[in-house]
Amino acid sequence: MRRRTLLGLAAGLAAIVAVTVAARAPSGEATKRRVFELETVDGQPFRSADLAGKPYLVFFGFTHCPDVCPTALFELSGLLKDIGPAADRITPLFISIDPGRDTADLLKLYMTSFDPRIIALRGDAAQTKKAADAFSAFYRKVPTASDSYTMEHTVGLFLIRADGRLQGMLDMHEPRETQLRKLRLLAGA
Repeated sequence: MRRRTLLGLAAGLAAIVAVTVAARAPSGEATKRRVFELETVDGQPFRSADLAGKPYLVFFGFTHCPDVCPTALFELSGLLKDIGPAADRITPLFISIDPGRDTADLLKLYMTSFDPRIIALRGDAAQTKKAADAFSAFYRKVPTASDSYTMEHTVGLFLIRADGRLQGMLDMHEPRETQLRKLRLLAGA
């Protein structure tokens, strides 16, 4: 009887773990092939293949963002500092979703406010769309009253394991300890 109860508990626990893992990523997202080609702020090509075998994270944003993007990048900078040497095993990427305004020079200047390990990437409209699609990230241009525009976009950070699979998302509204735990897990620390 006791053995049957233990087997039942083990099966139940396995089911809960399976549901939890499946809930962390949209269907097929965990094994999705993420292919993109962009440029660094120094004009060097940067391809998804450059990340093979390395854990990395991706945040999509833009330099004219009034609050979400700079706050997320500032907080990410603090998190990278807090996990210490383990942070060096993660490649953090900031991908611009605003190719019309985010020139290489502007993006380079913008990134001086954040951890220097964060690699800023940009591309033309087609490259940007392909990169966003590779992560199932959302963005769109929204006109403003001042004859300008802002961008709506996915605000979570995609955490990608060294094997290329999605580990999950980092939400800047989560408790800091949860964020640190996720980054340490990504780094293999």
